[in-house]
Amino acid sequence: MKLKDKVAFVTGSAQGIGKAIAAAFAKEGANVVISDINLELAQQTAKEIAALGVKTLAIKTNVADAADVDNAVAEIVKAMGRIDILVNNAGITKDNLLIRMKKEEWDAVLAVNLTGVFNCTKAAGTLMMKQRYGKIINIASIVGQMGNFGQANYAATKGGVIAFTKTVAKELSSRGVNCNVIAPGFIRTAMTDKLSEDVKKKMLEQIPLGKLGTPDDIASAALFLAGPESDYITGQVLAVNGGMYM
Repeated sequence: MKLKDKVAFVTGSAQGIGKAIAAAFAKEGANVVISDINLELAQQTAKEIAALGVKTLAIKTNVADAADVDNAVAEIVKAMGRIDILVNNAGITKDNLLIRMKKEEWDAVLAVNLTGVFNCTKAAGTLMMKQRYGKIINIASIVGQMGNFGQANYAATKGGVIAFTKTVAKELSSRGVNCNVIAPGFIRTAMTDKLSEDVKKKMLEQIPLGKLGTPDDIASAALFLAGPESDYITGQVLAVNGGMYM
């Protein structure tokens, strides 16, 4: 088991991609912190993953609140002793055309998707530097690389996460901390399942591999970046998008 006894802190992991990442880590022996704004759902997910034979901890965390993040990290250290892996997965969307976008929509997305990554990375990264070991994995998006109609706020945050990651990789590398990005393309989720067949067809026409990705595709990439195989990789963007953006 490549992650045996490691402690992984995965934000936004009560469901979707975050849950898939947490489960993949647990299957490789990691003890997992299920962090989410929805505590009830986080507790349910933690219970499911604990059945894999690892320790789990469910905590409610508003990543946009620095004090809340600091408290979460302190709680994790008290319960688990350390943090070896941080996955910044929590994110929201509030889509709108630029000329119609309200400042509140802009501010809300930046607070969670970009400031949230800063808050969690600063808190956990400080601990990792003292440990002289850590793997930080930030979940960005293909939208942060190529932009997307109606997502000026979301694209700005995901592009910012990519630039932020490269800087963190340079600053923390001397202390044994790796920091990388995964940039997912179109991933099959409950939201995409509700789209019309016509919209799905147009989406697939943009993807050379001709299919949507799955949460497990992202989890596999995260597992690689969290494990020993990626020890000489930092500051990189791993695109998991079926060839949609190259």
